Amino acid sequence: MPDFIHSEAFRALPRKRVGAGALITNPSHEVLLVKPTYKDAWEIPGGLVEAGESPRAAATRELREELGLDVTVGRLLVVDWDAPGVLPDDGLMLVYAAAPFDTSRIALASGELSDWAWCDRPTVRERLVDYKARRVEAALDAHASGGIAELEDGYPVTALNDIKRTPSQGRTESTRRVP
Repeated sequence: MPDFIHSEAFRALPRKRVGAGALITNPSHEVLLVKPTYKDAWEIPGGLVEAGESPRAAATRELREELGLDVTVGRLLVVDWDAPGVLPDDGLMLVYAAAPFDTSRIALASGELSDWAWCDRPTVRERLVDYKARRVEAALDAHASGGIAELEDGYPVTALNDIKRTPSQGRTESTRRVP
């Protein structure tokens, strides 16, 4: 096996982007969203998983970096395949439940985030791009039901037969990202 990991065949294996985020809710079932300084749309707290880091550890690290808090990351709620779009590669995005915490202790990452807000479902749909809004809504449903949602571009895998795909079988026309 050691010879294989140093071979051209190993280096040619496909790689995927992996992201991990946290669904943080309050007693009114609102979702904590953050406003990055480097893009127009809001997000749930989270980010890319670094090399050698587990997705759960990445979610914990991102919460510490973005909100200035050590927040307990709970169970997995969503696995969402993110098709190529603005970025040329595809990825897997994971969403974990996070324990409630005292929001008065939030210290936003300087230069990375400009704001945070509690948002109900209609506001989540308004502030997030479509496929991310579907992902958060699926996370809310999974959190409430005790299940895990498997998605592709925010759509439940079981619903994909009803969606017209582009010739590349990637992102659907209705959800194609606009740079």
